[in-house]
Amino acid sequence: QKHRSQGDTLIIVTATNTLVTRPIADRLGVDHLIGCEAEFKNGCYTGKPTGTPSFSEGKVTRIKQWCTEHKTSLEGAIFYSDSHNDLPLLRAVHQAVAVDPDATLRAEAKRCGWDVISLRN
Repeated sequence: QKHRSQGDTLIIVTATNTLVTRPIADRLGVDHLIGCEAEFKNGCYTGKPTGTPSFSEGKVTRIKQWCTEHKTSLEGAIFYSDSHNDLPLLRAVHQAVAVDPDATLRAEAKRCGWDVISLRN
């Protein structure tokens, strides 16, 4: 809510398929969603992914594409993650925040001096 009230652009970047995550983004009031897309052929989903998967380094590629399309940049961007799989994107933004991180991400956050927070308390 803090970011929303400050007028920040909210984007969910996930490796999960957008068929699953779009309703979640809508429920949270997040207009922008970058997720994996499924091939749609002859009126049916084939189950095959299309484009660059938004996983690991692919998240960096996809968010940079989004920034180009929306004539913006990652300057001042804050990214929150719980997984070491997101280290490439965490390293690409202005401020990285580890949220209830896995052990690998926790260690890297400590090494890099990133904030570590918990939503479980």
